[in-house]
Amino acid sequence: MKIYLLLVSMVIALATMIACGSEKQNEDGNKYLVLYYSQTGATKAVAEEIQKMLDADIEAIEIENPYNGTYDETIERTKKEREEGETPKVISLKSDINKYDVIFLGYPVWFGTYATPISGLIKDYDLAGKKVVPFCTFGSGGLKASSENLKKVLPQADIANGYGIRNARLAVMHSEVERFLIGNGYMEGNIEPLPDYSEQQNVGKNEIEIFNKACGDYKFPLGTPISFGKRTTSNGVDYKFNVKSQSPDGKDLSCTIYVTVGKDAKPEFTLVER
Repeated sequence: MKIYLLLVSMVIALATMIACGSEKQNEDGNKYLVLYYSQTGATKAVAEEIQKMLDADIEAIEIENPYNGTYDETIERTKKEREEGETPKVISLKSDINKYDVIFLGYPVWFGTYATPISGLIKDYDLAGKKVVPFCTFGSGGLKASSENLKKVLPQADIANGYGIRNARLAVMHSEVERFLIGNGYMEGNIEPLPDYSEQQNVGKNEIEIFNKACGDYKFPLGTPISFGKRTTSNGVDYKFNVKSQSPDGKDLSCTIYVTVGKDAKPEFTLVER
């Protein structure tokens, strides 16, 4: 009798697993899918870090006509596609995104927003009702702008706070991704609370030197710092600079540039918000 009951229990458990499918369910009861497009491997690295920490399912977005050229060739092709309203055709996904509650959507930033293969995904797949968590890699910035653009093209999806990192800073990705996932409730753990930045004040010689050390070797001019706020953490000091710059056509612009100075480390900028 005991053997019979054991067999019945095993059959029921197996049937339940089959009915639920293979999608992993996380501690919060949601099913997570990490879905990403990567050309150079940077976004892939972030995607795999998120997948590993969450034990989520993962899939790369591929297009029928890949961007296989140099950086300049990719820029020229993307520029032409944008001007002509063309959208890359996405190869059919293996994952059934209808079975997932939360989609972590990854991409490199091109022309200040998500890479064009994401437009192909949005065109072919319905993300209405999904929670979409953007994550991206970039040269200087683009998380805020790309997230806002996702909200415009996906009005029926819940576009959550996202995560972005410069390609030059992938070495510190693990700790940042962990902080992001814990801080936004996707995984359990403890993180150091970060203080607010101080009020903005005029830059002095020391702050200008820190800004120049962090931004001076970037391939494009980032502007002139006007004011700053700062905060102290266990890892060092973070700065929030208000910066004046100019567009290629000579128009005055302003932006915010975040700089971190680790203990015994060279200052580096982490993000430009335009």
